[in-house]
Amino acid sequence: MARRPSDANPPARAEQPPVVDDPIDEISRGATQKMKPAVLLVGADKGGVGKTTVARLLADYLIGKNVPTRAFDTETPRGTLKRFHGDMTEVVDITATSDQMKILDTLNTAQVKVSIIDARAGSFAGSLRALRDIGFLEAVREGQFTFIIFHVLGSSIASLDEIAETAPYAADAHYFLVKNHVNDTTFFEWDPATYSHYFSKTRSAGEVTIPKLSEMAYEQVDIAGAPFSAFVANRGADGRPATHSFVLRGYVRTWQRKVNDEFDRIGLLDLLTGAQGA
Repeated sequence: MARRPSDANPPARAEQPPVVDDPIDEISRGATQKMKPAVLLVGADKGGVGKTTVARLLADYLIGKNVPTRAFDTETPRGTLKRFHGDMTEVVDITATSDQMKILDTLNTAQVKVSIIDARAGSFAGSLRALRDIGFLEAVREGQFTFIIFHVLGSSIASLDEIAETAPYAADAHYFLVKNHVNDTTFFEWDPATYSHYFSKTRSAGEVTIPKLSEMAYEQVDIAGAPFSAFVANRGADGRPATHSFVLRGYVRTWQRKVNDEFDRIGLLDLLTGAQGA
């Protein structure tokens, strides 16, 4: 049987371009694989300054950058961070040897690269002392781990007493003072002599500013019990579609973008990956 012209000369298929990974993602993956295990300690001895808010923002930022991250909430027996990031958070007692082992003995074996520790109020200086006594700070000095401290300040000059107590433990850490304006808090300003007095012996010291967020927006995220990023994506704590207010999601989106810009400004990813110039 004679073949029809259409059979003899089938139309040529358009050549498909090869699938190429995003080079930025590829670089990110390579840098993540080479990262040393890192501990991010978020704390303050004064209560009500927004430590858990900062820990939640760090978790969202790192997850958004595809950095394998886990968290430990030391507000036993029922942690606030656990409520918002339940799938990645374990509640621990930072003073208990068994829980210290859960955190530190797994740093080199865990698939995750970054461990966030949300230190409950009143345990910040004690947590640093425990890390010193365990030998973690010495291991940081030897280059085995990356250690970053986010010290969330209170609004009064009394925070200087906290800094005086905690700064000696930060000689080999990257130390950041966090001014959390989410509740419209005002803070004291540094003079160069005071700054030098506290931080002349630390590897790096800087400031992170968390801008104010609409009170209603913050309250709705709290009611939803979802990560900030999930609220913005209009999803609930279980990841399912939700019906959050478009307006309030917009406020949170803009606020979270400003916070992420702050983490970019201090070079957080560079500190974690050991990039030059961090």
